[in-house]
Amino acid sequence: MPSLLTRTVWLLGLVSLFTDMASEMLYPIMPLYLESIGFSVLGIGVLEGIAEATAGLSKGYFGKLSDHRARKVPFVQLGYLLSALSKPLMAAWTAPLWVLAARTTDRLGKGVRTGARDALLAAEATFATRARIFGFHRGMDTLGAAIGPLLALLFLWYYPEHYRTLFLLALFPGLAAVGFTLLLKEPPAEAVPAAKAEGRPGFFSFLKYIPASSPAYRRLLWGLLAFALVNSSDLFLLLLLKYKGISDSVLIGFYIFYNLVYALAAYPAGSLADRRGLKPVFVSGLLLFAAVYGGMALACNWWQFGLLFLLYGLYAALTEGVAKAWISNLATATERATAIGTYEGLRSAAALLASALAGLVWFQLGPAVLFGVTAVAVGAIAFYFVWKVPG
Repeated sequence: MPSLLTRTVWLLGLVSLFTDMASEMLYPIMPLYLESIGFSVLGIGVLEGIAEATAGLSKGYFGKLSDHRARKVPFVQLGYLLSALSKPLMAAWTAPLWVLAARTTDRLGKGVRTGARDALLAAEATFATRARIFGFHRGMDTLGAAIGPLLALLFLWYYPEHYRTLFLLALFPGLAAVGFTLLLKEPPAEAVPAAKAEGRPGFFSFLKYIPASSPAYRRLLWGLLAFALVNSSDLFLLLLLKYKGISDSVLIGFYIFYNLVYALAAYPAGSLADRRGLKPVFVSGLLLFAAVYGGMALACNWWQFGLLFLLYGLYAALTEGVAKAWISNLATATERATAIGTYEGLRSAAALLASALAGLVWFQLGPAVLFGVTAVAVGAIAFYFVWKVPG
């Protein structure tokens, strides 16, 4: 364990834990806060759409740029700093354009750091240990996602509707995360850049990596993007609970429970993937996802939803970190941030489309059809991975 979880892995895990703690303190109350300062439902949708599009497009570019400069740590530090400072800025002034700028800055920070951070994690592992490294990181990240809502609920219990104060308090775990990034060191192999082409890469230059990449990477990428196109926001799971009469407190409890299961299972899932293979573990996760969505269409009792959220946490543990490890194993060290950033950028765009389509299907045909069709589609995608993607 000590040799596997290096200083860098622990630091990046703590950075993600505190960052997600800050983010998830605000996630449950974000719509309530925005409505309290005058945003309509349409306005909230536009705000989140622009913010997520910014994060998605910038992931590919900054991943490519970090490879181009053969530097990772400065991108990690800047990305987490932007996210930490943006949260209290949303409460400093409530003008719509200011709130839009602050929220977009938060998501831009995610775009700046993602590819570089994951490349740092991959550099700390070998082909045989990479799933465990990413699993540990996802577990720390998700533990923060479980602690954050609990802190928010506790604060709002004593100070109801003090939303702006909560945004200001989120600065502290964010700054703790930034402090840990200052302890990171550039990997020795990349401390001296190799010869690079002159000039800064263009904003969409990361897309050139796709035709230049290996056939195995492309097949994996198409499968992951197909899954992203049918994997709508988790908000639809929470909306379904509301639709079926689950109370707000139980609903939030299920969300926290899911994050705790994910956090506890992520490292064991990575260990299983390193021992048994990335593909069988990932495909198992997809089949669990299909079972959960099919079950959600039929479930009606709270204990059934509890079981389904348990399985949903296991699905996330079996897929999120494993996908990053799989991509890392198919990319060279000098192009790893580009490979991950390209996937993350395109996945974000696909996820936006998935949520828009899910909303349309829900509105036109109802939630049961949405969840049933999603389950069937993901089952088909699982078979694509079995037959077309090299293990």
